[in-house]
Amino acid sequence: MIAPLVHIRPGRPEDAPAIARVHVETWRLAYAGILPDRYLVAMTEARQAAQWRGLLHRHAGSDTVLVAEIPGTRGEAGTGAVGTIVGFGSCGRARGGPAPGEVYTLYVAGDWQGCGVGRRLLGGLFRALVGGGIDSAFLWVLSANPSRFFYEVMGGRLLARRQEQIIRPEPPAVTHSFSDPELEAALEAAPLGWADPG
Repeated sequence: MIAPLVHIRPGRPEDAPAIARVHVETWRLAYAGILPDRYLVAMTEARQAAQWRGLLHRHAGSDTVLVAEIPGTRGEAGTGAVGTIVGFGSCGRARGGPAPGEVYTLYVAGDWQGCGVGRRLLGGLFRALVGGGIDSAFLWVLSANPSRFFYEVMGGRLLARRQEQIIRPEPPAVTHSFSDPELEAALEAAPLGWADPG
């Protein structure tokens, strides 16, 4: 599928239900067979929406949450959204780790993966980090997640491994780091705003 124009914009509290939908969908898709089914089934859009709504209210200005929106579509029922959110990502100052910046989340709905949406979101997150004076960043991804290779394609270098504290037993995770040159290259490849994700 070739994605239509995708608008990357800051997330708003009213986007929480749509972010939650993508969050739950992508976790169930990406982590099936990696995390226990009971854990994935227990994830609910309502619970995730409440968490995202709170985060978007509390962290306005300190962390960055971006959404990828397909404009002119029907939008999410009851949200008043103009378009349909097909991905999201968040970043900010590192919560400890090998670089001053951290990409906390980056998820794209299954039907929109491989269309450039993730590249656009990651570029927008890097733009926010650079705008905040951060010249390098890292992220953690479960090592069994096949989407982790996306970060290597984007210039991330495998840096470390750890056991992720999501569930017991803890699944292995890896971190990818991006230094200033990789951040700059991603910015050039992924301008923020209306763009053809290719």
